Amino acid sequence: MKLKIDHKSAVPLHVQAEQLLRSLISKEEYINGKFLPKEVDLANQLAISRSTLRQSLNKLVYEGLLVRKKGVGTKVAEQIIDSKSMNWLSFSQEMKARGIPIKNFELHISWELPSEIIANFFEIKTDRKILKLERVRGSEQGPIVYFVSYFHPRIGLSGEEDFMRPLYEILEQDYSAVATLSKEEITAQAADKFISKKLEIGISEPVLLRKRFVFDQGDRPMEYNVGYYRSDKFKYIVESKR
Repeated sequence: MKLKIDHKSAVPLHVQAEQLLRSLISKEEYINGKFLPKEVDLANQLAISRSTLRQSLNKLVYEGLLVRKKGVGTKVAEQIIDSKSMNWLSFSQEMKARGIPIKNFELHISWELPSEIIANFFEIKTDRKILKLERVRGSEQGPIVYFVSYFHPRIGLSGEEDFMRPLYEILEQDYSAVATLSKEEITAQAADKFISKKLEIGISEPVLLRKRFVFDQGDRPMEYNVGYYRSDKFKYIVESKR
């Protein structure tokens, strides 16, 4: 790919270089792991100083789009799924927003008696079975998260639904149950044998444990969700404004 900067443009050189780099790293060969040309070669090709080029590269590194390996070079960073605390999206929506195709590795449906904690959340008795949905989801590169969801029997799920569809699409379109509020708890823990097998990681490797307490448009509890995320594939962003 021929890279060229317009030195007569009013757009700053480092901004033009950044735009060209963004276009370059979108190419399949670089997404698949090819290292970028050396800084000195890129700077010569663009007819700019290395410090100007480095300013553009640093911005992409800061954004998590590039990674530098000392003595080796710069390459496109492996995509990590992120979630913002002020921008609640389902896993399907998070993946779609980043253009990453979803792969479902496992899907299990069962009816179980709720634990006391879950029964208290739903405000039901522990002798009433509820639907449990287990899914291992990720990308072509492998599993990212193991989800366990429990649903309030009020919704009316039968267990015969096509859970290959986006979950909240099923709840909203088929059952008029609109998820409007999510309260979350985020903790870290070491993977046990069961979780390590689900996520294809080593025992005791760190995972992010994310509990979601989902409420409908009437502020009624509708889903109790627990997600176990690979820490090398997912990050959680907290935004604070004042």
